[in-house]
Amino acid sequence: MIDVSGLRIPLARLDGTLEAELNACRAATARKLHVRPSQITGIELRKRSVDARKRNAIVILFTARVSIKGDEASIAQRAGNGVRLVADKPYGLPTRINVPLAPTRAGARAANRPSAQNVERPCARALERPVVVGAGCAGLFCALSLASAGLAPLLVERGDDAERRTAAVNAFNASSVLDPESNIQFGLGGAGTFSDGKLGTGTKSPAHRLILETLVEAGAQQRILWDAKPHVGSDVLPSVVTRIVERIRELGGEVRFRTRLVGLDLREGRVAGIRLETNGREERVAAHDVVLACGHSARDVFELLRNTGVTLERKTFAMGVRIEHLQADVDRALYGSSAGHPALGAGSYKLAEHLPGGRSAFSFCMCPGGYVVAAASETGGVVTNGMSLAARAGTNANSGLLANVFPEDLPGDDVLAGIDLQRACERKAFEAGGGSFVAPAQLVGDLLSNMPSSAGGRIAPTYPRGVAWGFVDKCLPDYIVHTLRAAIPRMEHKLRGFSAADAVLTGVETRSSSPVRVTRGDDLQSVSTPGLWPCGEGAGYAGGIMSAATDGLRVAEALVTTYA
Repeated sequence: MIDVSGLRIPLARLDGTLEAELNACRAATARKLHVRPSQITGIELRKRSVDARKRNAIVILFTARVSIKGDEASIAQRAGNGVRLVADKPYGLPTRINVPLAPTRAGARAANRPSAQNVERPCARALERPVVVGAGCAGLFCALSLASAGLAPLLVERGDDAERRTAAVNAFNASSVLDPESNIQFGLGGAGTFSDGKLGTGTKSPAHRLILETLVEAGAQQRILWDAKPHVGSDVLPSVVTRIVERIRELGGEVRFRTRLVGLDLREGRVAGIRLETNGREERVAAHDVVLACGHSARDVFELLRNTGVTLERKTFAMGVRIEHLQADVDRALYGSSAGHPALGAGSYKLAEHLPGGRSAFSFCMCPGGYVVAAASETGGVVTNGMSLAARAGTNANSGLLANVFPEDLPGDDVLAGIDLQRACERKAFEAGGGSFVAPAQLVGDLLSNMPSSAGGRIAPTYPRGVAWGFVDKCLPDYIVHTLRAAIPRMEHKLRGFSAADAVLTGVETRSSSPVRVTRGDDLQSVSTPGLWPCGEGAGYAGGIMSAATDGLRVAEALVTTYA
């Protein structure tokens, strides 16, 4: 096989269909390799991105993987730059290992595991299956990997399965009745399920392809395999994560919903078991390995860890607001007269401003054609986030507009001071909205002039519980407000219309990342508590779906080696 990069296809040759893209790439590949199109026996897209630096000459950049009739090595060597011969060695899930596991209540699945009578015990520790706490992207992929290895993990999630969770979210949007255990933050798939399922990442890992292929196998669109900015959509993700759970069960794992971690049992400083609560009933589960993949909103878990003596540390996180523009305005700013072309779709942006004095502001979780969502998980606090459906066909574009909170910004020495600050801002937002989870909103022009807003303009806010016009900035620390005020006019130079006076700010966004890290060592276990495996975004080791899923696989791989 040969990888051919740098294929530049003008918009005029594309109509938004996969067939047109494959045909254009086939022709361009043949020219670059100096072969006839008929010599190309197979073609697969590997990467697709938009080059809009010249708005009057926008092109789509492709990388294609092809099979050629003839001597591929010689063909690749003659072609030169941007062409390389590849031998596909995909990253895979761990193979099944032979260790005895104690019987579980999922006895029907025991036949899929090696018999304790037929396998020599490598160590007493191997008798208990690992437990994964949290069914977000990190927990799901960790449990999938452990199940593939034959370790029959127990995966517990405090929230509901996808169907019941969706119903709980819809009920909250309609009535303001919040289920603290099943909402935008908690439930199957974690917070990512209702934030579009954006799969972009700044990290590189051989596991990324496996993650994408797993999602496609579970029902995600095939385009995520090559899009430079892949996403699944909040209308598709619930069925995708449900199929991943089904696969974990098929491989011998057990998955429980409405099951919350309430205690961690230690013996001589090492994990010996956990206490779980399911529908008000508490039980102890013996476990020598517990993967902690709870999300960054599991504040009670962080309190439990601190009180148990597990080593935690403060880390930098970010807070701010959601900013909304008309998607058509964003498209024109990015693509000029080509806006609306079917090969472009809804445009997205990523902005950052580094200000004098060391402060920075940046866009986060940008949702083209999307909606601002009500993301509270505690009573008395307003939290915003954003999502898009698969089609990204909404009228507005929205993004988090955030500034960093550094550990030195926080008072005292409590490791959970960042959580206290988040809660304080969320409660101020709740009060500013007048209750019932109505969110405070302010126009960008008024924020920049330090004035309250009394009404909106062209852009209708999409936050589902409604907004109360006034001040958003009163809900945030001064250093964040000053940073946003300084950064917004500068961002205008990078994206025309970003500082439009009638752009809408809705507050507050406080859950972009975890303010706490559960400190782990080179072996990926807690530095203070062997047998505890901090994992994913909530534990402070990831920053999005792809990096969290990758960390879940990495932790699983390290854990599996201790059983081998």
